[in-house]
Amino acid sequence: MKTGSMKFQFISVIVMFFVVACSGSDSEPPAPGSDRDEHGCIPSAGYSWCERTSQCERPWELAEKNGFENTSEAFERFCSADDDAR
Repeated sequence: MKTGSMKFQFISVIVMFFVVACSGSDSEPPAPGSDRDEHGCIPSAGYSWCERTSQCERPWELAEKNGFENTSEAFERFCSADDDAR
């Protein structure tokens, strides 16, 4: 009786191993920096499109360089294509 119980336990462990091993996702996570917006900016690296400079910018760097407050509102105001917002 002990031999049958050990076989059952062994088979159970093997089955559980295969169930766990096969339940993982086949897709790999995206590579760092592979997220790009419609302008080619990489948001995960902190870049956002600035219409005024016509390039991808890091808001905090642009704020320091151009002397405006480091907020999303100030960045949007600075980078707005609308001349009245400047």
